[in-house]
Amino acid sequence: MTQAVQLTDPAELTRYIETRYHRTHREQLPNLAALALKVERVHGGAAGVPAGLGELLQRLIGELEVHMKKEELMLFPAIRRGRMAGIENPIAAMRSDHDDHGAEIARIRLLTDNLTLPAGACRSWTALYEGLAGFIDDLESHVRLENDVLFPLCEPATPQVLP
Repeated sequence: MTQAVQLTDPAELTRYIETRYHRTHREQLPNLAALALKVERVHGGAAGVPAGLGELLQRLIGELEVHMKKEELMLFPAIRRGRMAGIENPIAAMRSDHDDHGAEIARIRLLTDNLTLPAGACRSWTALYEGLAGFIDDLESHVRLENDVLFPLCEPATPQVLP
């Protein structure tokens, strides 16, 4: 994450997330899905082929798009307006989506043997795994920024209960 972003300004964080992460995911995933389908088609039956990866990535495109639209059209505008009352409910829904994204990443790692290329992997297969590594890193950073920085700035403080 760049140092130019104010980690204490929720409105600025939402704009940064949209331009840095949402835009990047929208660029990355269609290309990765196409590469995965190509690798599966060309190398189907070969040892280590990530069977089902293309379908998983296509499904993830839709899931992430719905998630990002909910943020862009509902949650982030509310944060920018400073309307925090009741915001814990949409934030809880976003955290749940983030858990689902983590499960999809685990599935990608399982299908690809943790992004381990087989001996003699072609350029497409290599580009796929390199691209997946970048996508996974971006998605995990995106989720951490929201869960650990943005959302705590917006959620009402929970009162401490003394024993």
